[in-house]
Amino acid sequence: MTVHVQVERDERLDALVDADPKSRWRRGLVLVPIVLAGAVGFKLFHHGPAASAAMPPADVTVATPLARDVTEWDDYVGRFVASQSVEVRPRVSGQVTQRHFKDGDVVKQGQILFTIDQRPFLAVQAEARANVESAQSALTLARSDFARANRLSGDDAVSAGEIDALRSRVQSAEAALAAAQARLRTRSLDVEWTEVRAPVSGRISDRRVDVGNLVGGGEGTSATLLTTINALDPIYFSFDASEALFLKAQRARQEGKPATAVQIRLQDEAAYKWTGTLDFTDNSLDPRSGTIRGRATIANPGSFLTPGMFGNMRLTTGGTTHALLVPDASIQTDQAHKTVLVVGPDNSVTAKPVTLGATLNGLRIIRTGLTPGDKVVIAGMQGAIPGTKVSPHAGTIAPNAAADVPDTEAPVPAQATFAR
Repeated sequence: MTVHVQVERDERLDALVDADPKSRWRRGLVLVPIVLAGAVGFKLFHHGPAASAAMPPADVTVATPLARDVTEWDDYVGRFVASQSVEVRPRVSGQVTQRHFKDGDVVKQGQILFTIDQRPFLAVQAEARANVESAQSALTLARSDFARANRLSGDDAVSAGEIDALRSRVQSAEAALAAAQARLRTRSLDVEWTEVRAPVSGRISDRRVDVGNLVGGGEGTSATLLTTINALDPIYFSFDASEALFLKAQRARQEGKPATAVQIRLQDEAAYKWTGTLDFTDNSLDPRSGTIRGRATIANPGSFLTPGMFGNMRLTTGGTTHALLVPDASIQTDQAHKTVLVVGPDNSVTAKPVTLGATLNGLRIIRTGLTPGDKVVIAGMQGAIPGTKVSPHAGTIAPNAAADVPDTEAPVPAQATFAR
């Protein structure tokens, strides 16, 4: 029943089209695109595989690994510490009468820093000097009496007991003189200690005591703290090394390649401009952190480096070695392995597993897995599929020094005003 109705409807539509020339023209326009689309689809359906099989090989750029002598470094993080840090305290008690430095100055060893009221100590010193002169006079008299008695002893004018008494008197006078001289030296030291001098050269902190205050002297921390001094030239760089890096350094030392040269880069520096030598390694590892403390000595003639400053240090442990390098972008990850795409003599692509080293100027050191004659894919890797053939073009591998420059942007000012 449905078919019969549809046939009748189509016959009426054909009759209307035959009666109207414009309708016949519109119907032709509708049928032409449909016919063309069907023809194109039929062609693609029957010839699609042939067209894809005829696609040319992918274009890639290949180059042999760059062979260079390189020095490998291990990275450490640490802080600068003063090579000497001294608390300045007085040896005698009294009133501070003068201060001979400005807060934060660089002072020299032996420079006067504070002066304590000397008058009481000078008076005691004068008394001690007078006692020395008195003891010297008593000794002179005793020696004179003893010499006179010795001259008379041959005539039996002086008994032996008197001679012994005079000899004892001379010895007592000599001992009294020695004691008086010792007391004079002590009083002279007290006078000398009224001038508090810098025990080491370095940068001094701010004063802890102002002029006019009374300070207590003595030994140890019971004395008043006047200020502190940090020796800055040379300065130490203290760092903690992991057990793995410590073992690596020990192996290198056993092979006759001791690691002593260090280079340090500050937070706002792009290059390792500070150089020094490793001079101390602690005698045991910390069992809690598994690290060992090390120290390097750095020359700091301008006192630019300050204790507490952060730095990145690198230490050479393997000396100079001959290495193969490829662009770091050429390294691919295959699950847990690192691979490099290599083009063979028949232009087929192969993925070679490699062992990686450090990066250098945008290049990656290849420890194992490559030979100097391998043609490594350095560009067009998206079209290089292992097992397929490619169209290789020769290229070169060159280092890019800018690739290793760290971000050293200085802090941005918080405010700004127009200058007048």
